[in-house]
Amino acid sequence: MDFEKLLVWQRSKNLAVEMYLAFADCRDFGFRSQITRAAVSVPSNIAEGMERRGRREKAWFLSVAKASCAELRTQLIIAGEIGYLPTELANDWISETRELSRMLAGLINKISN
Repeated sequence: MDFEKLLVWQRSKNLAVEMYLAFADCRDFGFRSQITRAAVSVPSNIAEGMERRGRREKAWFLSVAKASCAELRTQLIIAGEIGYLPTELANDWISETRELSRMLAGLINKISN
């Protein structure tokens, strides 16, 4: 299966695009760099994992994507609390990262079994 067809890849890619657009004008370059790198890491690691041959390798890269999703969620929580994002938007994206983590856990389980 092409990774582009996976809903978890599509949604995580869309979220990464939204992060880049939302923080394009952020003057806190360190924060902007960190949150966009975490965001782009999720679909990138899904893609890399799904292109690997072995189940173990696939699962490992999907686990990295899941960890990056947790990193992104942490940064979104902070962004909301320090006022870099409106609370409602931060909460929506935090919810999306939780759903992506659940989807990745399911995919990891499917591949591992």
